[in-house]
Amino acid sequence: MSEELIYKSAAALVSGYRAKRFTPPEVLAALLARIEALEPTLNAWQLVDAEQAQRAARASARRWAKGEPRGLLDGVPVAIKDVTETRGWPTLNGSLAISPRGPWNEDAIVVERFRAHGAVIVGKTTTPEFAWKGTTDSKLHGITRNPWNPAWTTCGSSGGSGAAVASGMVAIATGTDSGGSIRGPAGFCNVVGLKPSFGRVPVWPASPMMMIEHCGPLARTVRDAAIALTVMAGHDPRDGYALPEPSPNVLAGLERGVRDLRIAWSPDLGFASVEGEVRRVAGSAVEVFAGLGARVSRVRLDIGNATRAADIIGDALAAAVVRRLGRRRSRLSEPALLSAAARGARHDALSLIEAEAVRRDLTARLDAFHSRYDLLLLPTVGTTPFPAERSSPAGWSARLRKGGSDWMATTFPFDLTGQPAISVPCGFGREGGPIGLQIVGPRGGDALVLRAARAFERVNPAGRQRPPM
Repeated sequence: MSEELIYKSAAALVSGYRAKRFTPPEVLAALLARIEALEPTLNAWQLVDAEQAQRAARASARRWAKGEPRGLLDGVPVAIKDVTETRGWPTLNGSLAISPRGPWNEDAIVVERFRAHGAVIVGKTTTPEFAWKGTTDSKLHGITRNPWNPAWTTCGSSGGSGAAVASGMVAIATGTDSGGSIRGPAGFCNVVGLKPSFGRVPVWPASPMMMIEHCGPLARTVRDAAIALTVMAGHDPRDGYALPEPSPNVLAGLERGVRDLRIAWSPDLGFASVEGEVRRVAGSAVEVFAGLGARVSRVRLDIGNATRAADIIGDALAAAVVRRLGRRRSRLSEPALLSAAARGARHDALSLIEAEAVRRDLTARLDAFHSRYDLLLLPTVGTTPFPAERSSPAGWSARLRKGGSDWMATTFPFDLTGQPAISVPCGFGREGGPIGLQIVGPRGGDALVLRAARAFERVNPAGRQRPPM
């Protein structure tokens, strides 16, 4: 039974609880055994609290026994990325500069909402220091490794969440994305990673990334990602950036397909570097969507290159992170963060305003693009998984900036614009490394992005394959 439970989706777990085929404590026991077996190799967790999770699972079992489940995820094991406040557990942001003593008295909004829906929160997953780069390693916890090959990186910065979901340790995990940090790990770990529209999921307590932070789920199926977004999304006045309108019902039209949708394919956004096999594998989605009845066009985008603007905004945010730490800044160790903070301290207000003007122009260009096309397809990142000890693939620039280096250039523009974007499993490279397909929609088009991802998932078998661990 335990082997059967490891890779069940959240939707299948809830269905099984309802039919009394198994119970939340049985599922949790299987997953805790999985964590015990694989964690020494993968290093996906900053903290696992088995006792608290077992209490939550027993409480869920009592509710199911009465036929009174609390919500959409009652009894489903969930992980929280270690940048998100969770009551009673240290939120260390992957850094030795944060004292674990606390007090840790608050749940972030998304944690409150998972608890309200009965989720069993197992622990906190690893992240690089202050989520500042495209690989998941830190002086605090070491290197997080990829379930498909432990010699490879999981990407970052939600790499612990990606590894935990891909390896069957939990059904759903949270991530944050301000430079590709949900979508990159989803692509490298062969899972689904959704960056919702900016403000769709409220972020409180406030993130250091402020105006570009997106919080979203990683899961093994698109339906689970849609369920998780339903739980996480919705206005909350504690986040001044939260969207005021009600969240769309992303589950209602999930199976509608993509017939007659206008879909554009761009292999590189006109400026990004993308390896040939990544272009080939991700590009195969063009024929898939055409076969599903969509009107697919290969386009040459003219959206400019917002890399410099993204760097300036990221540098300013890094400088703010370091300043807030006060005397504890001396314990910071991540070169990418320290380098960005040093640059940010030298930027003047005019540079930041000019970067914001570039961001506004990029947003306007992509808004105009979506008046002609419903969705944009492109590779999630420009490369396949590479050695975990490296900060960038061999032969690529190792620029020390937010989100890694140029191999993640296909992700960050949509953090600047706030558009919804999802990475779904697409296929594998010559050495067996997963390759993700990124689907981008107009601002507010979360339901449309999920609907297209589900249509692709139904006919592409890549997401049904499991790592060989």
